[in-house]
Amino acid sequence: MTTRQATIERATKETAIKATLSLTPGHVNISTGIGFLDHLLTALATHARISLDLSAKGDLHIDDHHTAEDCAIVLGKALDAALADRRGIARFGFAYAPLDESLARAVVDLSGRASAVVQLDLRRPMLGSLACENISHFVHTLAFNARAAIHLDVLRGENDHHKAEAALKALALALRQAIAIEGDSIPSTKGVLAS
Repeated sequence: MTTRQATIERATKETAIKATLSLTPGHVNISTGIGFLDHLLTALATHARISLDLSAKGDLHIDDHHTAEDCAIVLGKALDAALADRRGIARFGFAYAPLDESLARAVVDLSGRASAVVQLDLRRPMLGSLACENISHFVHTLAFNARAAIHLDVLRGENDHHKAEAALKALALALRQAIAIEGDSIPSTKGVLAS
């Protein structure tokens, strides 16, 4: 069994990001400079029951895109590295999460193949200083870098804050199932997960 933890750093002319992730419960410390992104990532880590330290400095004087995207790259790569060969994991996870009037559904396959279908039905252009379009983009980028298939839908809701938060909580619960250790074999009929 691997240690199920990883530290990933990314430095570009646009951002400098470091994430340390452990697939065990622990502390969560998020600082991206984007308040609503911090809120969503804190919910994701807390409800997935993973430990996560993620700090980012980005070109927020331009906008939030590079920081949100690069945080997803780093988090996805950290998750992929912590999973190693994915031996023993449940692999699949699915969950529903409500937040008041909003209801979201997430289905995850840690197959080693990247794919994302995201339908959040957000109507506002911004939540705090985070563009709503960057929430969906974050999930797509996370899936690509974690080498995971993620299907994430908001089934109903009126309040965009509630819809976005319910979606990330549903994703967290599905990830919690998928990363759980259930044995010692590679969970694939092929005997290997895509690399």
